[in-house]
Amino acid sequence: MHKPLWKRRHFNALAVSVLGAGLWPVAQAKPGHLILVVGDSISAEYGLQRGQGWVALLEQKLLSEKITAQVVNVSISGETTSGGRSRMAALLAQHQPEVVLIELGANDALRGLALAQTQDNLIAMASAAKSHGAKVLLLGMQMPPNYGADYAKQFESVFSQTAHKTQSRLLPFLLKGVGDDPDPLKWFQSDRIHPNAAAQARLLANVWPEIKKMLP
Repeated sequence: MHKPLWKRRHFNALAVSVLGAGLWPVAQAKPGHLILVVGDSISAEYGLQRGQGWVALLEQKLLSEKITAQVVNVSISGETTSGGRSRMAALLAQHQPEVVLIELGANDALRGLALAQTQDNLIAMASAAKSHGAKVLLLGMQMPPNYGADYAKQFESVFSQTAHKTQSRLLPFLLKGVGDDPDPLKWFQSDRIHPNAAAQARLLANVWPEIKKMLP
């Protein structure tokens, strides 16, 4: 699905593809320090070479910081919160993560799903992770201007309300510095939707300070 490239400052490329799937362990380390990433194409390296995405860069960052942790990326391109919710129990049982990153919601909006349903799914996922003893970080997204200011505000509040109700950490906008850059063309692939390889370091820079607080 292609959308026109907005040229306003609040441009963002949250439109994620419904093509492809990614499921792979990123790093190996001793048990007990495991980060589980449950996301959509932004976290599944859509359109990138394997190892270029921000999740792969997170593994490298952990190594450079001498933090022993395993990263498992179960992100799927096109995933919705309903899909993530349906998989969460099995993922928690299989991986027993210490930290869970949830990067979902954009595809819900693109498909016109009710925001109340999106929020209910996010709450269920975060609550399930916390009940397994994991710390949760929600990676928020924002709507582009053509969705309207009211809808954009409501969509943004889904993440903040979920974080509040589940006592989870929140990164308000994963694409900060990318989707809202005055010149967004340089940060996106030719489809004008997905962040390119150059943008991945910015995504990691947004996520890293929060992850570091959650690890021993």
